[in-house]
Amino acid sequence: MSSATQSLSRPGGGRSRAARRRPVRPAWVEQPRPATQAAKAVALAVVVLLVTVPFLIIVSTSFASNADVVANGGWVLWPEHPTLRAYHELFDGGIVTHALWVSAGVTVIGTAASLACTIGLAYALSRRDVFAGKPILLLILFTFLFPPGMIPGFLLVKGLHLLNSYGSLVAPVLVNVFNLVVLRGFFQSVPEELYEAARLDGAGEWLILRRIVLPLSKAALAVVGLFYAVSYWNAWFYASIYLDSDHWPLQQVLRTYVVGGSQLADSSAGDASAVAAPQTIQMAVLVVATVPILLVYPFLQKYFTKGVLTGAIKS
Repeated sequence: MSSATQSLSRPGGGRSRAARRRPVRPAWVEQPRPATQAAKAVALAVVVLLVTVPFLIIVSTSFASNADVVANGGWVLWPEHPTLRAYHELFDGGIVTHALWVSAGVTVIGTAASLACTIGLAYALSRRDVFAGKPILLLILFTFLFPPGMIPGFLLVKGLHLLNSYGSLVAPVLVNVFNLVVLRGFFQSVPEELYEAARLDGAGEWLILRRIVLPLSKAALAVVGLFYAVSYWNAWFYASIYLDSDHWPLQQVLRTYVVGGSQLADSSAGDASAVAAPQTIQMAVLVVATVPILLVYPFLQKYFTKGVLTGAIKS
């Protein structure tokens, strides 16, 4: 028997190793046409440009000199004379530095407190034998469908004596109903046999939660923690109602001095050439407010699909 006949008689004979590794397209899946692939590539390129170009303009303008701002009419795509003058003025003034520390503290403490309360409540509501579990869950879902208005929230904060304190940024939003439902669904997806085996070994509810449930729920905890962190970091509405200007977080400073157009410092005093242009100051504030959360997101992105979908489908 010739070598060609032997190669054809073997399973997969006559096919290269790369061809055998290539996934076979199902018969009902149509082969994509070159025109379709080109259209998809063009659409993807347009979306990428629509996202990246504005962000590039923001970053470039924050590093631009006064001459670059004047030459480009206020917005710079690529600075010819980059400078850090805007960032020096931001952090030398003290307003942005203090607001940055306030936002960081509120985000860290608020996220930890919200995670602790959400985990405890979600675990209790995920157990079938908990007392009044269904009525409590329905009551919580009712607040999700019919949220309280601004006046009841203000009266609650005032009654708790939290006006002009950082607790007013945490207490009204301590537990988010959506995050609670996601965690409850994830806890319900843990096999019941694990709970029964732990109880047979003498483990209590707290030990089961700490040793079994939480290690298996890292994906959901990462997603919910990121949701809480982004919410606390971007919060400005409650700060505008409950806090004075000495206690403002970074997002309220961003709204006041960028959206409102107010000045961080008296730019009219001294040499005008030694002061950064208003556009560079505003874009620098925007960069400082955006970059920290962008640095955290890539590390938790891989948990999004598993964490959100599992909890939402199970619930």
